[in-house]
Amino acid sequence: MRFSAATTAGRFLPQRMALRIGPWLDRIDAVLFTADERGEAGRMSVIAFSIRIISAVIAFVSQVLMARWIGSFEYGIFVLVWVTMVIVGNLACLGFHTSVIRFIPEYRERGLMDELRGIVLASRLFVLIASTIIAGLGALGVWLASPWIENYYVIPFILGVICLPMIALSDLLQGQARANSWALFALSPTYLVRPVLILLFMALMLLAGYAPDARTAIFASIAATYVTTLGQLIGVTHRLEKRIPAGPMKVHFAEWFVVSLPIFLVESFFFLLTNADVLMVGAYMDPNDVAIYFATVKTLALVHFVYFAVKAGVAQRYAQFTHGEPEKLAAFARETVSWTFWPSLLMATLVLALGEPMLVLFGPEFTSGYPLLFLLVFGVVARAAVGPCESLLTMSGNQNICAAVYAMTLAFNIALNVVLIPLFGLWGAAMATAFAMIFEASALSFTVWRQLGIVMLIFVPAKGAA
Repeated sequence: MRFSAATTAGRFLPQRMALRIGPWLDRIDAVLFTADERGEAGRMSVIAFSIRIISAVIAFVSQVLMARWIGSFEYGIFVLVWVTMVIVGNLACLGFHTSVIRFIPEYRERGLMDELRGIVLASRLFVLIASTIIAGLGALGVWLASPWIENYYVIPFILGVICLPMIALSDLLQGQARANSWALFALSPTYLVRPVLILLFMALMLLAGYAPDARTAIFASIAATYVTTLGQLIGVTHRLEKRIPAGPMKVHFAEWFVVSLPIFLVESFFFLLTNADVLMVGAYMDPNDVAIYFATVKTLALVHFVYFAVKAGVAQRYAQFTHGEPEKLAAFARETVSWTFWPSLLMATLVLALGEPMLVLFGPEFTSGYPLLFLLVFGVVARAAVGPCESLLTMSGNQNICAAVYAMTLAFNIALNVVLIPLFGLWGAAMATAFAMIFEASALSFTVWRQLGIVMLIFVPAKGAA
């Protein structure tokens, strides 16, 4: 007998209360237990959001301990290097970590096993080779530019590029797992296992007598990244071998690359946009300011994670609905806006209430970032109000115009940072980020309406759709 929240409430709660909350529990049952596409996407989003919540707690605790262990100056150096490596590692996939989410379900539904085997193997080899080349060029670039870089950044950045191939491969493996709706397997390595191992290896190195500085933290991150990614590779490969029978493979690399390139541009602009404020603060201000700003942004992680969780759960469903089911696509897309907005609004309120005591944990100097939260939260909620528009455009074949929107937004963000940070410091970075996110949400929502006739904006009725 299947568990039902509504039935259980009827048995154990007073009748009046059970009747009142019955409609809400029916919705929960529909998300958790329905066997259709909506139910599977809802379950994946719930799992993704749960992992992100746990990850946010782990990341917050680990960052607090890291800041306490090595001090705000060294912590600021580590933050800038690690954020840069995560960005470049993601970009080194050249869009394949997202395009596989589109191709794998398509090939599986059409029974194209040769192509399915081909894209699984070819994407891994391509990402590993490309990221290794980029890592080598990055190390060479840092060494050549060392006369113009602050000397405390040079060695940490050269060490950091060692992580790039494994970060890129991990992102690709996450995409392959998401394409098969393995939410737990897709997100756990990056968001649970890796941060825990970084903290564990850091603690062990400090106990072994290593200096409490940014270099030690980067060594711990390198070890954690390699252990996590190799374990992830073994796990994903084992599960794919059970689902995909052995046989010949076909490689349509040119076709995959043509589709992946605009997706790469979309992901690049989005990832840079998400982290541009930290990078720009690092360019204009000293590591102490980077540390304070990064800690402030980290307290908003719970709000951001709602958006990323829904995006992780619905991308492959968008791709399936685009094959001749426009009515289902429109209805499902509208529903995902509510999935994104209301939890984000709740989390934003919670973060504003608890922001100051959370920042105190990093150290007394970090509380200067608390007022910035009230400005930054406007941009986060604005993005949530339009749902995962970027995934809808990418999965429906509109990745080119989506890339153009993100290019404009990134240029707008960088221009604001260049003007506002020298004038207002950290407040300037927060203003640039908030304004850019509001612009991004407006532009994406308008683009979805123009291209697909779907109204992706909370509180706006769907009757305006073409």
